[in-house]
Amino acid sequence: MSFWEQLRFNTEGLIPAIVQDNRSGRVLMMAWMNRESLEQTLATGNTVFWSRSRQKLWRKGETSGHIQIVKQIALDCDGDTLLIKVDPRGPACHEGYQSCFFRSVNSWTRELFIGEELMARPEEIYKR
Repeated sequence: MSFWEQLRFNTEGLIPAIVQDNRSGRVLMMAWMNRESLEQTLATGNTVFWSRSRQKLWRKGETSGHIQIVKQIALDCDGDTLLIKVDPRGPACHEGYQSCFFRSVNSWTRELFIGEELMARPEEIYKR
């Protein structure tokens, strides 16, 4: 069975993609992909996703310059989730953090706290 036959896109033609730093193992973000974005990712070696809010493809780093160079693409046992290992070139989060998962919950107080340092201010990321 081919790679494409193993994939299980949802009813909207999308599949979740978890993006992980190839060196540190840190989860950087989760985004959606359709077949076209996955094909472009495979062809270019840089991540390309599907924006559900804008209903169009978006290349990671197209406005910030913070691209993600793909090192490996794996699928889970059900074929309904992708794991993409990347070498990031800058923060993954549009808010300027290394990971989109920069907020954590304190298990005692149930309050959120920021668990990492800001890499770039959002206004600096998008002034290009």
